[in-house]
Amino acid sequence: MSHAEILGAFSASLTLLSRANYFDSIFRGKTKPHAFSWFIWGVISSIGATAQIVEGAGPGAWTRTLASATNFIVVAIALVAGTRDIRRGDWITLAVALSAIPLWIATKTPVWSVLIVCTIDTMGYFPSVRKSWERPHQETARSYFISSASAFTSILAIEHYTLSTWLYPAVLTCSNAGMALFLLWRRQVLQVKPLET
Repeated sequence: MSHAEILGAFSASLTLLSRANYFDSIFRGKTKPHAFSWFIWGVISSIGATAQIVEGAGPGAWTRTLASATNFIVVAIALVAGTRDIRRGDWITLAVALSAIPLWIATKTPVWSVLIVCTIDTMGYFPSVRKSWERPHQETARSYFISSASAFTSILAIEHYTLSTWLYPAVLTCSNAGMALFLLWRRQVLQVKPLET
């Protein structure tokens, strides 16, 4: 195996570890995912993975491809065991995120395409952040930290570096780490005994 393939496989294994931790927390009744966030992330991860493959990311695209599939599994689970606290702002976020996809399709420039993808993916955090503001224990910080590490490692596995291959996982590195830190901070502020860390 090449150096990039080893890093790609390690990054993908971190994604599997992150999802295993997340699924375990859901099935134990501790985590209640927001279906809207995970649906947005699933759609955008699929687009991001396709862009990485087309642009020659090589093993650096393995993580995004795996993440897109597992995101949709979380959506399916969230429809049954996820949060029921869905508000108007969540619907607006979903509508805006999905309405931006045709703009991505119409964009012929790779730089603008990846910027739109990063923007839509970041918007996907709103429903989960809004829900977690009052109930930070209903998300698992550990999974987001592992996802951040996975995204960072996938950057190192890229074979051909262009803005279209590295920017999206770089944004995911920061946004997942930010979400994890946000959850830990809100738990401390609310003095909630952490059920998941």
